[in-house]
Amino acid sequence: MFEEFKKFIVRGNVLDLAIGVIIGGAFGKIVASLVDDMIMPPIGLVLGKTDFSSLFLNLSSTDYKTLAEAKAAGAPTLNYGLFINTIINFLIVALAIFFFIRTINRFQAPAPAEPVTKECPYCLSSIPIKATRCPHCTSDLNVT
Repeated sequence: MFEEFKKFIVRGNVLDLAIGVIIGGAFGKIVASLVDDMIMPPIGLVLGKTDFSSLFLNLSSTDYKTLAEAKAAGAPTLNYGLFINTIINFLIVALAIFFFIRTINRFQAPAPAEPVTKECPYCLSSIPIKATRCPHCTSDLNVT
């Protein structure tokens, strides 16, 4: 059983997946920093000096000035600012993956086209693939 597990682990697909998960996690942290530290501050400045990560809707009857204060008190909140940041993170990651896959696909060979002709087994002439009788030797091709 150990040998079978060892063969499974060493197979290329499992290793590729593990490497992809590790790189994806690191890439996710880079994108999160890009959004939180580089993209959202200028957007917040343009929209009236708003820090999106601190936008929340308080669901309790007590008034809290900041999200940190509400979280420290254990108050229920809807953190829509953090949600906006997460959506932007997702869109950037999806866009990066799209461009990466698009670039990889350009280097792959195109799939072979479906054949439109076949060879008559009797006279070896090229005939349409759907033909049931050869137009050259009139042999019945017995399509099954």
